Amino acid sequence: MSRFVRSSKYRHVFGSGAKPEFVFDNIRVSKSAWDTNKVAASTKFIGVCWEAGGGGAFAVMDRKKPGKRGAKDPVVSGHKAAVLDIAFSPFNPNVVASVAEDGYGYVWQIPEDGLDKTYTSNEAAQTLKGHRRKVGTVNWHPTAENILATSSTDYTVKVWDVTKGAVTSSIGEHSDNIGSVAWNYDGSLIVTASKDKKTRIIDPRAGSVSETFPAHEGNKGSRALWLGKRGNILTVGMSRMSERQFRIWDPRNLSAQLAHKNVDTASGMFMPFYDDDTSMLYLAGKGDGNIRYFEIVDEKPFFYFLSEYKSSSPQIGMGALPKLACNVGECEIQVLLKATPSKVEPISFKVPRKSDLFQDDLYPDTPGETPALTADQWLGGQNANPKLVGLEDGYVPPKNKALEVKKVEVKVEKELTTAEMKTKISDLEKRVAFLEAELTKKDIRIKELGG
Repeated sequence: MSRFVRSSKYRHVFGSGAKPEFVFDNIRVSKSAWDTNKVAASTKFIGVCWEAGGGGAFAVMDRKKPGKRGAKDPVVSGHKAAVLDIAFSPFNPNVVASVAEDGYGYVWQIPEDGLDKTYTSNEAAQTLKGHRRKVGTVNWHPTAENILATSSTDYTVKVWDVTKGAVTSSIGEHSDNIGSVAWNYDGSLIVTASKDKKTRIIDPRAGSVSETFPAHEGNKGSRALWLGKRGNILTVGMSRMSERQFRIWDPRNLSAQLAHKNVDTASGMFMPFYDDDTSMLYLAGKGDGNIRYFEIVDEKPFFYFLSEYKSSSPQIGMGALPKLACNVGECEIQVLLKATPSKVEPISFKVPRKSDLFQDDLYPDTPGETPALTADQWLGGQNANPKLVGLEDGYVPPKNKALEVKKVEVKVEKELTTAEMKTKISDLEKRVAFLEAELTKKDIRIKELGG
């Protein structure tokens, strides 16, 4: 009896870890319990949330210079508490944004040859001040220049115009911590996943939630992202029985999921990555060494399992290189950056082909590093798809372009002496006592009026 095998050019995709000489070693990856990827990359650099002895920092390394990192190599150390997330601009590989437990966001301009010294907050190109509690995610707009979104444990999502360091909209309809924020293909909508077990679709310019739906029943939190040009939403989370799972949703009809799969019963969260060029979904399990990958399709069952990359060393974070950085000569379609406590290991996914010619069926035109809109155009209501480039002639990195901003000046408060601290505490105690006395008077007056 013959068995039908679905035809797919990605059916034999295989993942392989880098040889030791191509691994970034002696890395102090952040031990923060916050659910974040800890690793980000541009076409030039790899950034890693750093385990700092005090304050918050992240490292920036030339992606073409792997090997053992020096103990005294400089880092970006501008935060006063642990850095929770970083993201490189899709239009300038030398620009990176960071957010941290101190409630601040910063945007940094990395020199062409990498860090030449340890950077402090004074060297930040822009300061993003507006959240009242720690900031957990940062995501750049996919088509408009100098627009990004942040989310915080003050339960808000804020959209920023980086050139002015100003909040353009703030969405505060969440009731618990926000686990992920993701822009759709043209940047007209945002999807968020929250620990309150709800996923929300947001109009970022109106500053309002347009749709809310329950995605997963588990208590561990979840993530959500858009499936590229398809416009569907993928969510990952836990079932009521603590099974790791993913679901696919049509935002035009959220009354029922399009598809779902219970994957396993491991305890770590999934870190999802979607490649719109190949329609492939990668699920990296936090705390284990597995990366499962699927092909997303337009009709039922909406996904097909392809294969699994397995490793004995568990990952605590994961990032992805931009498609522009893939080696088209070796039919490399994705590179994930696996973070362990002391290393960052590139994992290459390739399609086995014998020909040395450019495989145009594997490499459709992909989003380039030229923005389709300015910040003002997008804020004015315009939408545009990403500007695409071909990969047949290879990728040429752009020249370092200065980030032009009107920097927000933040007043730095000097540290108080012990005597000044005691005086301030005493003044606050007196203020509290006065307010308590006033409340007592009000209560007595209310009882008199009620009697």
